[in-house]
Amino acid sequence: MSVVTVAASADEWFGEESPDFGKITEQLLAVENSIESAFETWAFGSHSVGPDGTYCAINNLELSWLGCSREELIGKRTPREFLTPESQAKFDHFMENHGRHGFTDAELTLLGKDGGKRPISLSFSGFFLEDGSPRKNRSVSLDLSPIHLRRDRQRVAALTFESLLGICITDAAGDALRVNAAFTAITGYSSEELIGKNMRMLKSGIHPRSFYVAMWDAILAFGHWQGEIRNRRKDGQIITEWLSISAVTGADGVVTNYVGTFYDISQAKASQEEITRLAFHDALTQLPNRRLVHQHIEHALAISGRNGQHSALLFIDLDHFKSLNDSRGHDAGDCLLIEAGRRMQSTLREGDTVARVGGDEFVVLLESLGLAVLEATTLARQIGEKLLATLATPYRIKDFDFRCTASVGISVFCSEESAAQLLMHADLAMYQAKKLGRNTLQFFDPVMQLAATARAEMEQDLQRAIANAEFELHFQPQVDTQAAVVGVEALLRWRHPRRGLVFPGEIIPLAEETGMIIPIGQWVLESACAQLKQWEACEATNTLSIAVNVSARQFASPDFVKNVLKALNDHGTNPRLLDLEVTESMMLDIDNAIEKMQVLQRIGVRFSMDDFGTGFSSLANLTRLPISTLKIDQSFVRKMAASSGDQVIVKTIIGMAHSLGMDVIAEGVETQSQRDMLASFDCNLYQGFLFGRAQPVSVLEKALHPVCEQRG
Repeated sequence: MSVVTVAASADEWFGEESPDFGKITEQLLAVENSIESAFETWAFGSHSVGPDGTYCAINNLELSWLGCSREELIGKRTPREFLTPESQAKFDHFMENHGRHGFTDAELTLLGKDGGKRPISLSFSGFFLEDGSPRKNRSVSLDLSPIHLRRDRQRVAALTFESLLGICITDAAGDALRVNAAFTAITGYSSEELIGKNMRMLKSGIHPRSFYVAMWDAILAFGHWQGEIRNRRKDGQIITEWLSISAVTGADGVVTNYVGTFYDISQAKASQEEITRLAFHDALTQLPNRRLVHQHIEHALAISGRNGQHSALLFIDLDHFKSLNDSRGHDAGDCLLIEAGRRMQSTLREGDTVARVGGDEFVVLLESLGLAVLEATTLARQIGEKLLATLATPYRIKDFDFRCTASVGISVFCSEESAAQLLMHADLAMYQAKKLGRNTLQFFDPVMQLAATARAEMEQDLQRAIANAEFELHFQPQVDTQAAVVGVEALLRWRHPRRGLVFPGEIIPLAEETGMIIPIGQWVLESACAQLKQWEACEATNTLSIAVNVSARQFASPDFVKNVLKALNDHGTNPRLLDLEVTESMMLDIDNAIEKMQVLQRIGVRFSMDDFGTGFSSLANLTRLPISTLKIDQSFVRKMAASSGDQVIVKTIIGMAHSLGMDVIAEGVETQSQRDMLASFDCNLYQGFLFGRAQPVSVLEKALHPVCEQRG
């Protein structure tokens, strides 16, 4: 028997019409002699057998199906041997009934040498010619594997499409082409209401636009997305679905369809949420319980370990709560606990946690309070005091009023402790607060407690100092190469009523954090302008400039330029004698900084770049800024003699400044050798203890007036 097989698929070779193998066989026999050498190239399996039924010839395609060599087959094996038992029986039936004249389209299963099976369609040419003479017969066969595979897929697809999963097939625009019964049952829409409509009609309105953008970004990038989504049924009910969307592309890679499958997880979701709520929340107040807050603390510890931010744990116990339960009953006590929890929640920042951990005890977790422990402690104190105030407000319970204060213990942490330790520390601090009379708060660390108390007192004192005019300016001389005073730097001093003179190192950081730097900075500016006006009357001082340090918050204020102009105008000050010192860190928004500086530069105000070399501003930015003077940071001056590297930095700054047409002033000059080295680098202005410390205006004027008298 001679077998010919289609290499790809029957559909691709013949189209939709069934092949006429009888006609093909007759044609093959008619031209057999002329194509014997060519049948190796055919897209069919093909072989021929002799009178004894063994192989006479076989093409390469059929050999590949059988997994044999020609030497194993020719004259030795029969084609029947390579059929499954079921197909052997079918083959015998066909040969008995149609073997004389041949047959077509006999579906058989070929069994290869390795045991692999392949469905084929066999056509056999018959034993005799029409005139009755015997002939060598030939068979051809077609591989039916692609057809069977497609049929199986169609069967599976049909079963799958009508599964319990909701399924929707859309076109490339998202308009529905087909939906299954489960889809209509879950959404409440009929197929007629859905076909041709865009699936946006199911949107719940709950998800933000960013949710859908991320979904379609994933589909476009990877061809697939799956996740939880909230959609709206026809009756308006919101359901939670687990949705999977896949893109279908054509041969050209262009998306032709989308297939969405989903199932309704609303009930499972609701059950899961209820189980979680019961396990992690207090049944009375609905606040997180000890178990959940413990997890939150562990998470806060992990976050603090990564970003270095301090957090705080507050342990809160209601004072004299037992008396309410004893006198008014537990129902009244429950009402108080619920209201106390609500008040605490309304007082805290977004992201903070309040939990009820038992009886009348609550825990508050404050995260990300600051990198500095003192800053975190101050903020924790402020929030703790707010909680004390809100909890002390009288409660209206049923038909009576009840006042209930609280005691608060605070433990500030970063990452070195465990949740259990933190709870214990805060609890100990809370008991200390009770010992001190209740309605107060205490920190676990005594040193931290003292520091926090001192900080709070300092903040109150600073507010009073602004109102009571407790500040004063001291002035440090700035000299030229001849040691002549050409200007001064105004430095803030606080004449504290108990502590005496307080220096900027203690004032400025606190003022920056509290925002009081704005009014303090304006006071310094006003005072400097007033002093310049006074100095106009003396020849020794009428050319002196005053350098005023500008804080980052002050410079960033939208009213900065207006405030400077007001100070100048109010005192009638010559703007050319006012030198505003800024730092590199203020130049992050370079365009805004330039705009502000140029407005003031036009009227004569000068700008100096303070602490140059310690920041990260680029040389390109420096060339754009209207800077008149660079101030070399004193850290470079101090190390200059011992470090060749610092010498190079100083020398480079001086050379660069002169190249840009700027003056250079070196800060922190304390020795003659430092001054001489700077002079050798062509530095033209100096400031430091060698030429005078910061001093009150009266002392400075005493030193300058003899010069005035001499000149007069």
